[in-house]
Amino acid sequence: MIALLTGLIAHKSPDHIVLDVQGVGYRVHIPFSTYYELPEEGGATALHIHTSVREDAILLYGFRTRLEKSFFQLLIAVSGVGPKLARDILSNIQPGPLAQALAQGDLNMLSTIPGIGKKTAERLVLELKEKVGKLDLSSLPASDIRQLPAEDVAEDVISALLNLGYKEAHVRKVLASLNVSGDVSVEGLLKQALKTLMK
Repeated sequence: MIALLTGLIAHKSPDHIVLDVQGVGYRVHIPFSTYYELPEEGGATALHIHTSVREDAILLYGFRTRLEKSFFQLLIAVSGVGPKLARDILSNIQPGPLAQALAQGDLNMLSTIPGIGKKTAERLVLELKEKVGKLDLSSLPASDIRQLPAEDVAEDVISALLNLGYKEAHVRKVLASLNVSGDVSVEGLLKQALKTLMK
């Protein structure tokens, strides 16, 4: 199984990248937290990889830190949580707050994540409450905020939110209601939009 890939970013979007590893392009699905940490296209990076093997496909999920990968692997071990939902969970909540919500059994917090209903939230707490306590949370990274032109930022955010299952009309309405300055970052706008969408 592939566990680590190091190469150049041939393509970058909020939900996946194409990583050029010595002439071979690997499509790697990523959460937003990893997207924010990556260099621009053409830059070199290394990702911790989880390989998901299905009957019809082999999918790669990449993470900037071992902690994110560990959380991902904990999440997909829970009944009813597949790789896509696990990635979406990590896109909506950082490992630190997620660990806290699981440890405290905060069902309200967990239920605000798109795709997580009350029953799934209860199952996550039941199965992971003890396990998250064994993870080392001291290595949480600081986000590296990249600046992009405002129209590109908005389109990236819309694309990311659509991939998380939000309806386009709702997303555009929320973005229109936000105060978007010319130097807004993808991360900044995405956080504002998610805060509004999760109310």
